[in-house]
Amino acid sequence: MAEIIQRDGAWAFDGSTVRITPGLHRRVPLFRQTYGEIAVPLEAVSGVVHEPERRGGRLRLRLREGADPLLQATGGRLPDTADPYSLSVGADRSGVAAYVAEEIRRALLLDQVPKEPAKTYLLAGPPVPVSVRSSDGTVSFDGTRVRIDWADTSDRIKRATGPRIIDLGDLTQVEWLPNSGYGDGFLRFVTGEAVFSKLPPEKDPYALDLWGSTRRDLLTALVATAVTARLPHPSTRAGAYAERPRPAPGVPSARSGHHDVLLRRLRELGELHRDGVLTDEEFARTKAAVLRGF
Repeated sequence: MAEIIQRDGAWAFDGSTVRITPGLHRRVPLFRQTYGEIAVPLEAVSGVVHEPERRGGRLRLRLREGADPLLQATGGRLPDTADPYSLSVGADRSGVAAYVAEEIRRALLLDQVPKEPAKTYLLAGPPVPVSVRSSDGTVSFDGTRVRIDWADTSDRIKRATGPRIIDLGDLTQVEWLPNSGYGDGFLRFVTGEAVFSKLPPEKDPYALDLWGSTRRDLLTALVATAVTARLPHPSTRAGAYAERPRPAPGVPSARSGHHDVLLRRLRELGELHRDGVLTDEEFARTKAAVLRGF
């Protein structure tokens, strides 16, 4: 057993699994504490790096592409301090950190773990149900449906549409960008319809606009990860797209379906405009954004 325990957290490697436990110190980011303990199978690991420094250092676990739904959902955009696969190491524990890294490297070599992208998720992601309250509203996922309940501060277009409920089967992907404190982020649920709206996050009824507490909004990555883990793996989607047959003559194409979606969205906007929910300016701007997206 190779193990290192720090204020930032702990790593324990038994030859087949790297068990990562977040520290309980108040300086450990809320996201890591909430995400909890992670058991990383050796087959999901592509490498490990020990970065020694004068006043300490850092251990970094590298995972194979496509092995982890968290990395897939966040696209490597988690802040360094919130990265659960990074451990801050004190200067007095540099030797232990080097030993742990060497043991993982040796096991990777002996087990001949492949370097190429994984074709299935090797980590489960967070359990469900999961619910997070963000600056734009509360988003929940029970394993089969996503529900968004808008906050009082949400854009009035969103509040006018009421709670948004999206079945997992209607989703094609999840897009996530953190609120950096310098610019807004978003959590967008992309469906066959929403992919054509291209509305800004603050007006998109399929997206949460993340503009408030960076610490709290970062937790929306939990929902993004839980949903991503239950969607078809990227390698499967890419293969299905490459092999998608062309429509036979006389069979309605996807384009005609997209046209129906566009007309439905325009009708919805028209109704909101007639009911006085949207001003003339808001209606014109939103309609133009929908048409550009189509």
